[in-house]
Amino acid sequence: MLAPDVAAQESGYRPTFRPETLKRTGTANPNIVMVLGTTHLANLPESFQPAVLGPLLDRLAAWKPTAIATEDLSGLQCDALRRYPSRYAETVETYCYDPTPANTATGLDVPAANAEGERLVAALGKAPTPAQRRRLAAVWLAAGERFSALVQWLRLPPPERRAGDGLDAPLVAMLTELAGRRGESSQISAVLAARLGLERTWSVDDHSADSPGDADPARRKAADDAVVRAWDNPASRQRRANDERLTAGLGTPGGVLALYRSMNAPDAPALVYRSDFGAALAEPTGLARDYVGYWETRNLRMVANIRDVLGRTPGTRMLAVVGASHKGYYEAYLHQMHDVTLADVMPLLRE
Repeated sequence: MLAPDVAAQESGYRPTFRPETLKRTGTANPNIVMVLGTTHLANLPESFQPAVLGPLLDRLAAWKPTAIATEDLSGLQCDALRRYPSRYAETVETYCYDPTPANTATGLDVPAANAEGERLVAALGKAPTPAQRRRLAAVWLAAGERFSALVQWLRLPPPERRAGDGLDAPLVAMLTELAGRRGESSQISAVLAARLGLERTWSVDDHSADSPGDADPARRKAADDAVVRAWDNPASRQRRANDERLTAGLGTPGGVLALYRSMNAPDAPALVYRSDFGAALAEPTGLARDYVGYWETRNLRMVANIRDVLGRTPGTRMLAVVGASHKGYYEAYLHQMHDVTLADVMPLLRE
């Protein structure tokens, strides 16, 4: 057992190295990230129509991002997770789509398709033909990057959205369904990328910290119950009331912007913490600590993926679209990076 004075010293230790104070000094060509916290559109009432997103899209387009990051697993991560089914079978079933039809149509497996997609983008030139875009859409589907494929599909003139050049009828049906899907990656990120003339989106979600939980069913249930108990708190009730009120107003003028202002307000991350992860840390049995560990690990890896994308092309203006619970963690972790500058989304969302 540690002596009391040693334990006190350890609990009070603070590092002197603070990377957020050691930023790149040059002002030219900065890496800038704007984080848009979002609701998951698939969870909105059936009355929600994507057309009401128009004012939000107009404002985001005016910021002119040169890259858009989405809360989706990359094809490469899904390909890796499939190799470890005892741990990740449920994750793959929930978060990964099956690229096999596109692999068959193109003759490319996931790693080869990712390499080919990057090669094709580099070779597109200033005036790609419809055939080039159809081919790239097929390759992105084979790469496990379906929303990048959707960007290519949306950039085609409607008469050119057809089979050919690697896209067979089932893949065309997949893209058509994806274009109408109620989700932020389809209705915000891909639509915006196509509108801005981008060639892809960047899938930066990470579920490599997922696990089936304790092998003992009783202990696993006890841990799950501890998290549920922790969520029963005043902050959670406040969040639900806010969501219900704002969701009810989505059909009114300004309703979408009001929802996004609430989710991206400066005090929103603290409310998320009190309702969720802070409550889990305070849960008296300690059984919810694994959940907090998973959450922090996931966000760190998501931000690492963003930093990787920025490092490929210094001077990137990135819009990161992510579930609102992630926003505070995204910005806190990104702020620690030497060569990342954050942009506040709130001025874009003002009335």
